[in-house]
Amino acid sequence: MNKSVNLIYGVKDKPGIWKTIVFALQQVLAILAATIVVPVIVGNGLSQSAALFGAGVGTIVYLLFTRFRSPVFLGSSFAFIGSMSAAFAGATSASAGYLGIIIGAILAGLVYVVIALIIKAAGVNWIDKIMPASVIGPTVAIIGLSLSVNAVGDLFKGSVTKPVTDAVIKFNDAGIPYLDSVTNFVPTANIWLCLLCGLITLATVIVCSVYGKKMMKIIPFIIGILAGYAVAAIFTAIGHLTDNETLMIINFGLFKDMKWRPDFTFVEAFKGFKDIDAAFIGTIAVAYVPVAFVVFAEHLADHKNISSIIGTDLTRDPGLHRTLLGDGVGSMVGAFFGGCPNTTYGESVGCVAISGNASVVTIITAAIICIVSAFFAPLMTLLATIPSCVMGGVCFTLYGFIAVSGLKMIQKVNLSENANLFTVSVILVAGVGGMVLNIGAITITSVACALILGILVNLLTSKAKKEEKDAE
Repeated sequence: MNKSVNLIYGVKDKPGIWKTIVFALQQVLAILAATIVVPVIVGNGLSQSAALFGAGVGTIVYLLFTRFRSPVFLGSSFAFIGSMSAAFAGATSASAGYLGIIIGAILAGLVYVVIALIIKAAGVNWIDKIMPASVIGPTVAIIGLSLSVNAVGDLFKGSVTKPVTDAVIKFNDAGIPYLDSVTNFVPTANIWLCLLCGLITLATVIVCSVYGKKMMKIIPFIIGILAGYAVAAIFTAIGHLTDNETLMIINFGLFKDMKWRPDFTFVEAFKGFKDIDAAFIGTIAVAYVPVAFVVFAEHLADHKNISSIIGTDLTRDPGLHRTLLGDGVGSMVGAFFGGCPNTTYGESVGCVAISGNASVVTIITAAIICIVSAFFAPLMTLLATIPSCVMGGVCFTLYGFIAVSGLKMIQKVNLSENANLFTVSVILVAGVGGMVLNIGAITITSVACALILGILVNLLTSKAKKEEKDAE
């Protein structure tokens, strides 16, 4: 690969200290929402600040394994949400559940280690054969497109919610229906005001990135978030003054319940050794190990994507075995502190692509900010108050750039050949169509399904591709 002409700062470049801090803060803002929402979804008392701390430490571990050559941030993995929930569901105590998610992350990380050792011994040429540009390109595009649903949904939401109880019909063990109640927390803000804040954020990011000079061009996300947050804050202030909850977009009430230190997972987990047995560990293994193979596919697609952006094939330098070891061990460390296994983040890749800043020093600083922020409640809470609509506006560009990066890879593919056309088509349809397979507690995501189908179609048509190439 040739060096990317779009980078303002390369992987080894070192911006000045103040620039680096600002660039790092932008990376933190890009990965923040997804990283801290995973513990909220899993529940069971998992700490958001601990998850952020784990992401920061896990990222540093990843950078060490990759010899500081891969400018990617690791954050909480959505793929393991079902696995984490299964660990708590099968535990006889809360402490055992915490220990279970650490054991699960270790088992998943060991899968990465085994694959890394195989790749170290066999090389990566076989990967290039079964996953050429016709497979990786549309898969990367699907990563962005599959996330786009979240961006659009967030665009209409504020951070202030209220409980709404609805009556639902349920059935008992005998099949007899009965009425029960379900409480959901729904946003209170007017969707049009949220949309306005999100679009202002989006427009600001675009204008800064396209027309901005120097720093403005490199930190469009920070400026965009500040613009959207300012507008949302004005509406929220008016809402409080007039006692109109539909105008309240930002949840400043979070400052009332600040937690001044993260609740690390291992503290509670160490109490659970007496409550686990071989059957429980077996349950954990079934819940985590298969998912690790699924996440490996996404790991490969992410690294092919960032490779195309920085102009260096990371699967060869520093090597796919190193990126896998970094991801696997970083995931173990992240779960030890925050409960959530880590994974490479598309939001981080998108941030590199849009800002043109691939400096690894920026990623290191972002990781340090996450670690420090976990102990500084006011900053952690301030970041958590950024409303969904503002982050939705930012994610429009982040997820869009991921999709476009994949489409750029497809440009290299000769789509006049039916073999390539079928491969790309199957991946796009499976991914955009949201093909998801649930096998017990295991969920094979749409991205993984699309990639697996793409690999199978590529292998099915590989003979035809070879014959056409020989005919030339």
